Amino acid sequence: MGPAQQHVSIAGAAEAAGPAGLPAAPMYVDRSIAQVLTSAAASMGLPGFDNALGLPSADRVCVVLADGLGRTLLKQKSAHTPFLRTVAAGGQGEVPVWIDAAFPSTTAASLASLGTGQPSGQHGMVGYDVLDPLQDKVVNLLGNWDAGVDPYSWQPLPTVFERVAEHADVVTVSLPQFGNSPMTQAALRGGRFVGGNSLHARTTAAADAMSGGGRSLMYFYLNELDKAGHRYGCQSEQWEHQLEELDSTVKRLSQQLPAGTTIIVTGDHGMLDVHESQRIDYSADPSLVAGVRHTAGEPRMVHLYLEPDVGDSGREALLAAWRKRFGERVWVFTRDEAVAAGLFGGLRSGVAGRIGDIMVAARDSLALYDTRRVRPTALEVVGQHGSLTRAEREVPFLCFPAVGRRGRRG
Repeated sequence: MGPAQQHVSIAGAAEAAGPAGLPAAPMYVDRSIAQVLTSAAASMGLPGFDNALGLPSADRVCVVLADGLGRTLLKQKSAHTPFLRTVAAGGQGEVPVWIDAAFPSTTAASLASLGTGQPSGQHGMVGYDVLDPLQDKVVNLLGNWDAGVDPYSWQPLPTVFERVAEHADVVTVSLPQFGNSPMTQAALRGGRFVGGNSLHARTTAAADAMSGGGRSLMYFYLNELDKAGHRYGCQSEQWEHQLEELDSTVKRLSQQLPAGTTIIVTGDHGMLDVHESQRIDYSADPSLVAGVRHTAGEPRMVHLYLEPDVGDSGREALLAAWRKRFGERVWVFTRDEAVAAGLFGGLRSGVAGRIGDIMVAARDSLALYDTRRVRPTALEVVGQHGSLTRAEREVPFLCFPAVGRRGRRG
């Protein structure tokens, strides 16, 4: 069996349930990453928040966000996570064991949903890179933020941190370079920031930051797992090593944070490996870019923006060309179909133009590139995400109380 035949079962495509044969939309209202911080705030007794996830009452909550930690992978690799496995077995009553990432299943969209408590169509971070209609250019919303895009204008909604900071201590513990990044300004602004380069440094910083007593909401970010997955693949020894490091980090947090602190472990998206033979340059086929002015998105969630003079016949021809080339290996749909399916959770004014006129989402282990636009090194990425499959969209949700340091009580 060749690589092209191996990937449908690996990706775990979600059951079709919506318009255009698309899977059900993320559960933005009651079981998604958008409810994590808002539920945490509500569990602390803060006004104006709904505890949709049913978290237990606590004065202190630490939300650990492991970039790239999918539910499917955590189940597959449970032998590498003895602490998290024990936590999962203990359960927390009615608290869900998994939630949905935002759509697309990529860091910019999910972290913005986490930070604002809103679906991606409201906060407007609708992809890794997307069209800025005002500049008529594709802009990156993560590590290479465009200088012409104001983070506060692009994402003007108040963040959960800004709202919580009026009532309680808010702390972000992350890598130092993210302290004032445009992504942080757009989606995770508010409270105070504590940086640490190593995982040990971050756990120590977290314990110190939460040692003062009183109500406190902490956001603890790790990106080591995601980096290993992109470079080596999520089935690699390097990825498994970082998963073990994550498990040890969460165990240390449980030991070092004040006893009784609610610890939540979740992710922003899952991941799957794409064989080199399935990383395809779609721009080499003229029929797949006919009438296309811009391309953007993720290799597993492509946005195609059409020239202004492309009419209905041109759009239909492009849809047909993609379906003919890739068949059931992809979902091909229009912006209107995506909105009707609820994938973005409804659109705030001004967001629609950032979304592709046509979108192509991978159903199996496939990655699609426009090599006219991306660097050749982009095709070296092994672990991928962005689409609608269960492997990418379902992330774990573990909730448990910190045991605290021996002899220490919070």
